[in-house]
Amino acid sequence: MSHQKVQSKEQILNYVKSSSTIMIGGFGGVGSPPTTIDTLLQSEVNSLTVISNDAGFPDIGIGRLVCQKKVKKMITTHIGSNPVAGQLMNDKELEIEFVPQGTFAERVRAGGVGLSGILVDKGLQSLNRSSEHTVKIDNKLYYIERPLTADVALIYAKKADTFGNLIYDKTARNMNPLMAMAGDLTIVEVDEIVPAGSLDPELIVTPSVFIDVIIESEGVNWKWAWE
Repeated sequence: MSHQKVQSKEQILNYVKSSSTIMIGGFGGVGSPPTTIDTLLQSEVNSLTVISNDAGFPDIGIGRLVCQKKVKKMITTHIGSNPVAGQLMNDKELEIEFVPQGTFAERVRAGGVGLSGILVDKGLQSLNRSSEHTVKIDNKLYYIERPLTADVALIYAKKADTFGNLIYDKTARNMNPLMAMAGDLTIVEVDEIVPAGSLDPELIVTPSVFIDVIIESEGVNWKWAWE
């Protein structure tokens, strides 16, 4: 039954294990799941591979996982807002795979919809581009970017019904709907859980078929870096 999707925050640890590959939604902390991150911080889980838009801030969002050295590798678009991530990278304690933001989003989408890859025509001269991953179409050369998927996607939404249909809040939507599709299992943290059938269908962005677990958020307790 649908209510079985609603679980406690402690049950996150039934799904996220050490050395897991996880996706975490958010953009600089906005749209990241705070209670989920708190739960991982308080656990013994480590050596994670994290796929996320950025490294957050040292005391905000995903950045707290990085600073506690629970992350061994990140696939991300930038880490500039978190100097600790940069230091760990330079010290060879954190592996970083940088991906342009548009390409990042499209690779996640490709993973979610089952594509084998996407074609890009930028960065063909980059040192990490292999000729065996290029293709020529209509006399134009493209590089094949592989899709991104994860063992578990950890996302955040404003509201869910007990089936797992989701509504997001403005820009907090960011990467979350794409990541919802790309996890082998998807856990959503939401501000409010409502009865099945009570959401306006026109407002639903992520349908319940992509959601496996729903937890209720305890809210944000991060101290913003500029306060």
